[in-house]
Amino acid sequence: MNILVINCGSSSLKFQLINTDSEEVIAKGLCERIGIDGSRIVYSPAGGEKQIKESDMPTHTEAIKLVINALTNSQTGVVKSLDEIGAIGHRLVHGGEKFAFSTIINDEVIKAVEECNELAPLHNPANLIGVAACRELMPNTPQVGVFDTAFHQTMPEEAYLYGLPYEYYEKYKIRRYGFHGTSHSYVSERAAKLMQVPYEASKIIVCHLGNGASVTAVKNGKSIDTSMGLTPLEGLVMGTRSGDLDPAIIEFIAQKENKTLAEVLQILNKKSGVLGLSGGFTSDFRDLEEASAAGKQNAIRTINVFAYRVAKYIGAYTAAMNGVDGICFTAGVGENSHTVRTKVCEYLGYLGVTIDEEKNAVRGEEIIISTPDSKTKVMVIPTNEELAIAREALALVNANR
Repeated sequence: MNILVINCGSSSLKFQLINTDSEEVIAKGLCERIGIDGSRIVYSPAGGEKQIKESDMPTHTEAIKLVINALTNSQTGVVKSLDEIGAIGHRLVHGGEKFAFSTIINDEVIKAVEECNELAPLHNPANLIGVAACRELMPNTPQVGVFDTAFHQTMPEEAYLYGLPYEYYEKYKIRRYGFHGTSHSYVSERAAKLMQVPYEASKIIVCHLGNGASVTAVKNGKSIDTSMGLTPLEGLVMGTRSGDLDPAIIEFIAQKENKTLAEVLQILNKKSGVLGLSGGFTSDFRDLEEASAAGKQNAIRTINVFAYRVAKYIGAYTAAMNGVDGICFTAGVGENSHTVRTKVCEYLGYLGVTIDEEKNAVRGEEIIISTPDSKTKVMVIPTNEELAIAREALALVNANR
């Protein structure tokens, strides 16, 4: 079955068409600047050349139309008609407590996701716009929602509850939800196979390190704790997000800088993290590594803070699971930055971690980078959220036939 995977943002739409029999990507692409001047579609068919076409996209509906036209184009398309697409899998960011598993999308599901919009105001509405556009243009094709939060619904209450009046949880469902669940699920399962241990009897820590970053403790195939919280702002220092901080800092900055609560939160989300620590230099780790190698103190400081925070979470989650079998690095930084991996692992001597520097020099490859005598295995495992979404969609569509 061919499954179209859609990852819809507020002004962008990423897509992949995956043949689930071979798990090969038949075509992929990106619609950029939706609703903004200069919008364009980037389309790459398997075995063909990348194509870039500027085209007006006032809404996501026009973007979906362009995707369909690209996939079915008589010269460069990869399918003859929409009948060859068996399902559409949508990345949905926040399902709250309503969704512990992926689900076939219907009117009731859409309403339930809308009720979670206030928990992810930048993501959920955009995700649902993509769903609506696909339902309009492909009304007879099954649509599946795969939630970032679903994998973390196995966390025990001691992990997900905050130290707030319990009534806030009862009334507003204020709790830790976690994100990047599809990535953490895929990578932890791959790690168990790579280590040749049963997934259902394993203790694995996944470090999803990119512009957005999170760490998850996966015990016996289930998430038992994760660093992101009610929103993606909590946890690690990230590209532009602050991560963990004293809540009183918000009021302190507001008073000192004469800013509103909304303005301070904008700073914490958009101007902090790696960007803020580097003095506004960059939020891109490639720039940081280059500047660090040149002895720039702002870059050295920023990488050191980032690595320290990751190592602290690894320590915490080792305690939460009473041990760890393997530690995984994934996503853009985790897969490609040997500098970050080295600095994180320098803190892990208590776990008997020793790193093979030659293997650690690789980029974007699935590999065990620890030495054979390392007491804890350390791995690089490229994430593949699109494939994970396609697998979920296939299973649900087959189960509902």
